[in-house]
Amino acid sequence: MPHTDIVATGWIRHLPERMRSYALLARLDRPIGTWLLFLPGAWGILLPGGVPGWQRLRLLALFGLGSVVMRSAGCVVNDMWDRDLDRQVARTRGRPLASGALRMRQAGWFLLGLLLLGLGVLLSLNRLCWALGAGSLLLVGLYPLAKRVTWWPQLVMGFTFGFGAPMGYAAATGRIDGILLSLYAGAILWDLGFDTVYGFQDMEDDALVGVKSTSRLVAARPRRFVAGCYASMLAALALAGHLAGVGPWFWPALLGPALLLGLQVRALEIDSPATCLRLFRANREVGLAVALALLAGLWR
Repeated sequence: MPHTDIVATGWIRHLPERMRSYALLARLDRPIGTWLLFLPGAWGILLPGGVPGWQRLRLLALFGLGSVVMRSAGCVVNDMWDRDLDRQVARTRGRPLASGALRMRQAGWFLLGLLLLGLGVLLSLNRLCWALGAGSLLLVGLYPLAKRVTWWPQLVMGFTFGFGAPMGYAAATGRIDGILLSLYAGAILWDLGFDTVYGFQDMEDDALVGVKSTSRLVAARPRRFVAGCYASMLAALALAGHLAGVGPWFWPALLGPALLLGLQVRALEIDSPATCLRLFRANREVGLAVALALLAGLWR
């Protein structure tokens, strides 16, 4: 049976057929992507001191909703660009646009509705976030093209998915500074690592259709590369914590995500798509562990 990460069971199977196709197009069957988009934003909200608790809760709720909407919009854009390539890859040929379950016009109207919802969330934030949010749309639009022109599409994905970190920090503080940049660097490096692990699933098909990927580029030294990404991520988070003056409990708590990432590197098997998918999904727990460390750092 061909390897696929589509999950058409669970609550998805109870939807009418047409609604099921839209849900699959938005990847609502796989909430891991929403988690991985939301968590860097949560880091940015939890990192700075002096922010009232009610404001953090409000921002976390807005970012949660925004993550669902914008992750769905990003998936629609990706599938609109890649529908022809998706038909040639075992993992993706069952996607709604690749399989013909939905047409481009339907996807376009769906995308417009998602972007309007995302705009509503963005307008609930401060004006600095308005400017940053507008800039993020460029990344969302360009990411699907990256695999056609560079061996580093996973890095472009890091800039795109990790953008929640500066957005969250700017929403909480209303400023751009070195703390924001360090936190963003940590999110980018984390995304680069786990998306490279994700990409190991598709290397054979990508080679056949001529798609470039960081996973193919580093296949000869996968553990060293992924370990380097994760170690650099932790260093960037430590720098952000230091600059922000986090409390002492942050430092021992940071050992939690470090341990989880180390276990991922040890278990990595690039010839096992199921293992790569499992390790990719395990990054939700890593992101939550970082959030808990930042929460602990609020106790000064």
